[in-house]
Amino acid sequence: MISKELFAKIRSLEIRSKGLVNELFSGEYTSAFKGRGMAFSEVRPYQFGDDIRAIDWNVTARNDEPYIKIFEEEREQTLMLCVDISKSGVFGSQKQSKRDLSVELCAVLAFSAIRSNDKVGLVLFSDVIEKVIPPRKGRSHVMRLIREMLVTQPTGSGTDVEKALGYVNGMMKRRSIVVLISDFRATPYEKQLKITNKRHELVSFIINDQLEEQLPNLGVIPVKNAENGSTLFIDSSSTTFREAFHTYQSKRNTELQEFFRKNKIDALPLYTNSSFIELLISFFHRRHQRR
Repeated sequence: MISKELFAKIRSLEIRSKGLVNELFSGEYTSAFKGRGMAFSEVRPYQFGDDIRAIDWNVTARNDEPYIKIFEEEREQTLMLCVDISKSGVFGSQKQSKRDLSVELCAVLAFSAIRSNDKVGLVLFSDVIEKVIPPRKGRSHVMRLIREMLVTQPTGSGTDVEKALGYVNGMMKRRSIVVLISDFRATPYEKQLKITNKRHELVSFIINDQLEEQLPNLGVIPVKNAENGSTLFIDSSSTTFREAFHTYQSKRNTELQEFFRKNKIDALPLYTNSSFIELLISFFHRRHQRR
């Protein structure tokens, strides 16, 4: 039984997500991903300039005039959402946590997919596979995905991107769209990212919070590791410490982005303190331009 509060949150996400899809985004989603191939559509009379290799000789013989075959891209695809729900996702220094941002992003992508008649599936993971929902179509299915993303609590204590992608690669035999959403504060994951990028159309979203990169001066503060429960006291009033912290995080982000660039994996950093929709539209527009 869904509580009134949970129902209201799911309904709010649906209204907001469908509004964004209808007004801004559906065209970008459709154009950003290639179909599975070309399928026969119909025949029509030959016109000057048509490729003679497309002539349908059987129809031509029956009608005593040349006809050509028309092919269209097979649009229907499968979108697989692979979402990190490890405990580090509860962090958020702004109005929403990293997990809230992940859920809203997934809702927009899922509604875009079903509007394009694609199937949508879901894998939730920490350092174990937490929940799997096979791909299906339809609004009620997307609503179920949103509900599971909101209510599923991680049983694992860490983050294992390799395990999650290995599971998806074993599950999805046909080429699909795989969307990986994580803060990438994880064990090594490079091998499975490369494998997934070869087998599927892989898109990665790096979920960040501004406070994880730039510490304010708040004096001595406790910092708790959400994944292992340990607490560390740090002196944020120290300029040297804040600069070292920022340098370390900047280096980590640069190395992560360089890995994605070097391996030709599309990746987009998103932050809890800003709207993602315009960044998403620009990101998918660039994908379409490269096709």
